[in-house]
Amino acid sequence: MDTMFSQVAWLIPLFPFAAFLLLLAFGRNQSIVGVTTGIVASLVSLVVSILVLVEHMSDGTSYYQYSFKWISLGSVQINAGFEVTNLSALMLVVVTGVSFLVNVYSAGYMKDDERINVFFSYVALFTFSMLGLVLADNMLTLYIFWELVGVCSFLLVGFWYTKPAAVAAAKKAFIVTRIGDAALLIAILLLYWYMPDHALDFVHIQNVFDGQTGAIAAGVTTLIAILIFVGAAGKSGQFPLHVWLPDAMEGPTPISALIHAATMVAAGVYLVARTFDIFQASQAAMDVVAYVGAFTAIFAATIGVAQNDIKRILAYSTVSQLGYMMMALGLGSLTGGIFHLFTHAFFKALLFLGAGSVIHAVHTQNIQEMGGLGSKMRITAWTFGIGALALSGIPPFSGFWSKDAILTTALHEKPVLFVVGIAAAFFTAFYMSRLFFLVFTGKPKGEQHAHESPASMTLPLVVLAVLAVIAGFVQTPWNNTLGSWLTDGAEIGHEGGGLVMVISTAIGVLGIYLGWLVFVKGTLSRDAVSTRAPWLVRLLERKYYIDELYEIVVVRTLRGLGGVLAAFDHYVIDGVVRLVGGAAIQLGRGGTRLQNGQVQTYGLISVIGLVVLVVAVVGRRFW
Repeated sequence: MDTMFSQVAWLIPLFPFAAFLLLLAFGRNQSIVGVTTGIVASLVSLVVSILVLVEHMSDGTSYYQYSFKWISLGSVQINAGFEVTNLSALMLVVVTGVSFLVNVYSAGYMKDDERINVFFSYVALFTFSMLGLVLADNMLTLYIFWELVGVCSFLLVGFWYTKPAAVAAAKKAFIVTRIGDAALLIAILLLYWYMPDHALDFVHIQNVFDGQTGAIAAGVTTLIAILIFVGAAGKSGQFPLHVWLPDAMEGPTPISALIHAATMVAAGVYLVARTFDIFQASQAAMDVVAYVGAFTAIFAATIGVAQNDIKRILAYSTVSQLGYMMMALGLGSLTGGIFHLFTHAFFKALLFLGAGSVIHAVHTQNIQEMGGLGSKMRITAWTFGIGALALSGIPPFSGFWSKDAILTTALHEKPVLFVVGIAAAFFTAFYMSRLFFLVFTGKPKGEQHAHESPASMTLPLVVLAVLAVIAGFVQTPWNNTLGSWLTDGAEIGHEGGGLVMVISTAIGVLGIYLGWLVFVKGTLSRDAVSTRAPWLVRLLERKYYIDELYEIVVVRTLRGLGGVLAAFDHYVIDGVVRLVGGAAIQLGRGGTRLQNGQVQTYGLISVIGLVVLVVAVVGRRFW
């Protein structure tokens, strides 16, 4: 097996890291340098990633690993290095591909921003962090890059730091994901404690948990798997740690496409897939992943129906699709989860960048204030429509094939989750048709002078639209190419995909048709539900009051606890310190008054002391 390109895969994250260092040195005023450096670095990383992927697909190469001694403490030695598998090779292309297109798009979208150089430096650092996470060969180095991805997300979401909403969103994202990160750290510590020879590399983890040889108890295995899933849920927006992701839309739209479509939110799914042997060793953990993912899918899909902010609709769509991916992994379908991650990266990045093109033209994110943009922004409208159809699961677009793979597995493994998946698919098709029809059809609202975006923004849309059409054909019910390649033939697809294809297509078409009847034809009133069940609309608009529940149960409780601890610190801890210090000061002041150099004072003190002594000695007879 020739591993020439896999051997130099460590260079892939170094190109964006070098770009980050260069942009850091140039400062914020070199906009042309920033744009060029960011685009070139991401392009070179993409080219090398494609070469690595082609190498793994063409000559049977499925694994390459290189490591060196990193930490040595007595008999314990921890190595660090990089590892290229079929899964990581695919992820490298996804991350670098979307990163390159986002960099090109940002050249037009961010051209008037005075901190554009800083923006491109942050994007480069984020790309480096994500690529390092993908290539990590052990849990410890993965965790380091995992945390660095979180830091970059904080910087990018809060990029427009003069906006209070952006600052609040950045802090919220950082704090909420800390919960998952803490769980992941505990899982790594447990692995270190229970793994033979304290090994943390993925090869030894796979050897120990593959088939469960009994080296680690079943209860400990379940605990480790669930803690890893909690860590993944933080990054991938699974219920109840999803609340940060919609608020993160306060960041620039290219960041929404980069972080919240293909890369950071996919890191949680990738983590579960990377440690899949641990989950397979515990059926309880697999069930937790499957049911939480399914609930997240339907939960977020229903919320998306009632939102009016174009980016927040897509954000809840992302949460829902991530739920699909987790459901697939929980059902044992590694192929289904990664396949949907692969297709979702392209059509969701397309939708976010298309939304950015719309916002760039009309300067609003409220879809109720839009309309008739299809005739003025034809490229944006057509490409956005392709992305919407892919997301809605309409054949032959890519989302149809990957969603069909998940639903087929659900039908065979847990039919109740198949029903949940079909219901989520219906809501997805409906809210995407609502979004498309309100934005691109009908009459313009207000005084809009919209025009098509520049080529630097529309070209990435066209490329992503093409990928949204063709990417799904790598895995079909009649062609298990991706599945056999990812799992080395270990995972076999389920039969009966034809029935699922018919049902899912019918549900998707029904959702779109219902949206057309409501928002184009007008056959059904838009206020039909709000008139008959205003509480339901209010419930969905307020996102099931999850944020308010967090405010009451978590935020206020922690603030109250913080107030009690602050009072204890101020009045008890600091109070004792102040008491000791005050007593010493008063004692010193008393001493200075006594030692004042006056003979009369010394004589009086001597007499008083003698009287006290006499009283004490004589009085003992009467005590």
